Amino acid sequence: MTETSTPTTAQILSGMATAMGEVPMAIVKAASSDPRMLMEQVRSSAFAMPGENPALDDQTRTLIYLTVALATSNSACTQAMINKARVQNIPSEKLLEAFHIARYAMATQVVGNAEVVFDLISEREVS
Repeated sequence: MTETSTPTTAQILSGMATAMGEVPMAIVKAASSDPRMLMEQVRSSAFAMPGENPALDDQTRTLIYLTVALATSNSACTQAMINKARVQNIPSEKLLEAFHIARYAMATQVVGNAEVVFDLISEREVS
């Protein structure tokens, strides 16, 4: 039986630096303050983006993550995904399309949230 060893904090951070160009400062600080948080981040990453038999290619994953980070105003993740996009050499056209999708999602959110405004306008037109 082969025993798998848990990677060290330094090994994890080194792997992240290789994959992303640099490690986000929030991750460095989390690892320093509570190494368990780093392990949780690794576990969550593996859950969201499995290494074996992934349905999506690496660039698509990065673009999805970037789009969500933009739409949720997560500047740390946006920067991390830009760094990763640089490492992956994702073409500018794909980055712009991801930006357009994020922008559209946010614009659509405003329309969706305004349903009650439209209801009030409709009520007033009937009266």
